[in-house]
Amino acid sequence: MIAATRGGRAALRARWRRRRRLTGFSFVAGLAALAGMTDAIGFLSIGHFVSFMSGNTTQLALALGGGDFRTALLLAGVLLAYVAGNAFGIVIIWMAGRRQFVLLGLIAALLAFAALLPGPERSALAVLSAVLAMGLVNAAVERVEGHPFGITYVTGALSRFGRGLGRWMVGDRSGAGWALELVPFVGMLGGAVLGALFGIAHGRSAILLAAGLSALLAAASLAIPRSWRRRYHAPVARAR
Repeated sequence: MIAATRGGRAALRARWRRRRRLTGFSFVAGLAALAGMTDAIGFLSIGHFVSFMSGNTTQLALALGGGDFRTALLLAGVLLAYVAGNAFGIVIIWMAGRRQFVLLGLIAALLAFAALLPGPERSALAVLSAVLAMGLVNAAVERVEGHPFGITYVTGALSRFGRGLGRWMVGDRSGAGWALELVPFVGMLGGAVLGALFGIAHGRSAILLAAGLSALLAAASLAIPRSWRRRYHAPVARAR
């Protein structure tokens, strides 16, 4: 009787653990879709990436090499805005008690501002607003079940996936966590395809679709148990 009770409790814990993992990975995929959607729309309408900073770094180098200092200044501002978004995202998420709803609501507002701001398609303020939002989104989830994720850093995800696949091919069976790197990749790819369809048709105003997705993710985060959401961030180690 005692053994059966213990077995039932273990099965229940395993079921909750699977549900917690599935919820976390689905949330990561949704955030990556938001990043991919915004990046595709931004690139089509503005001519620069808003979450792919490797590409912007290359574009900055080309602008500097070609003497296009106006573009170089904009791209330097883009890189700074992205870093600032990542930094302030962590500050905001901790000040908000690790409530993703607050952060994603702010992201939705920034994206709506970028979409509705009057002026030319390549408005620098619109670009920086969207980039700041994409920096912030990285702070929404840093890890799921101990596995770290970079929401907008698909290059790193594909690199880790490829290296994990290589280790598996040479006989390393220590774990298949590397396969989880496909979660943000698939999410970003799907979001980018949808963003491309709307971006071609509606230009910068299509970023409103990304703002709507951010608001939807904010609402969905309220349905995730608080104890699960608190596990999405590593504890802050303060100096004593």
